Parts: sequence; C-alpha cells; structure tokens
Amino acid sequence: LEEIPPKPVRDTGYILKQGYLEKRSREHSFFGSEWQKRWCVLNRRSFYYYANEKSKQPKGSFSIEHYSARLAFHLRKDSRKRCCFELICPGKRTYEFTAPSPAEAEDWVDQIQFLLKDMSSLTIPYDEEDEDPYNDVDSSDSMNTTSHNTTLNQDEPNVEMEEDDIYEVLPGEQTN
Repeated sequence: LEEIPPKPVRDTGYILKQGYLEKRSREHSFFGSEWQKRWCVLNRRSFYYYANEKSKQPKGSFSIEHYSARLAFHLRKDSRKRCCFELICPGKRTYEFTAPSPAEAEDWVDQIQFLLKDMSSLTIPYDEEDEDPYNDVDSSDSMNTTSHNTTLNQDEPNVEMEEDDIYEVLPGEQTN
C-alpha cells in the first residue's frame, strides 16, 4: 500500500475540486452509520477526505492514479441513489460516495476522469472549441496577402553551407 503523507486541507497543493460528500465506511457497524459526511479534496494526483473542512489531518487519502470513476446508482436504495459514484481500481479498495445532488455526483466523476485522462496523456489537454485560430496576417493587410506568401524558387541553385559555418566559436575553445 502506498501511503500519502497526511496534509492539512490548505496544504494539499492545487485543488481541482472540494466539497462535502458522504463516504461509505469500510466497516459496517451495527450501531454506527454506514455513510459518514466527509470534506473531500481532489488535487492533481490524490484524493483526501477529512472529518470536516477545518480538519488538520485527513481521515484518509489515496493516489487516484489507475483508478476509474463512474456513477453508481446501485449503492443506495433511497432517494439519494442518483447522487452516488465510486472510484474503482483493480486490486485496490473501491471508494463509494454520495454527493449532495445528481449534478454534483456527475461533476465529481467528470473532474476525476479529466484528471485521469490528463495523467495518462503526454500532452496538455485543451478544448478546441475555446481555442482561437492563429492568424499572423494583420487585418489591415488582409487585402494584400500575396506579399505574405513567399515560396522557395525551385530554379535557384542549391547553396551548400559548410558545417563549421553554422557554429559559433566561444572564447577559449579551439576549432578543428
């Protein structure tokens, strides 16, 4: 088991999402509640849960790497069943949560899935719809674009450069 060092809520680094969730306890006690209200914090790599938002030490934490998140309506039979989601990883503990609303549950799942996709990607994801196309032509010159379009003339002789010509000789270095 990989243990994440406990951190106070405000020291968990960049926070992607946080809020109160009900977490299903691992031990189902005869007297205790099966679901406990916890302040949950999701940062770039880890999920922390605290007794409340003022707690200094988390009740628990785990790396979300290799986990998957999905809505889980089967976790409850009451009116809150559409607010449930779970975090699953083969060979590791499954974490089960109830959000305050179905929309909040979907948002937690979406944020976790986005983070997992980002962790497995070598590039930074961005929404293409939000991206403005790059235009290096000034709008005042848009009538005369031929001056901006230069092509290599194929008829010109190919000029070879000696390799030594492209390097700068620094003081104290000798050239070959």
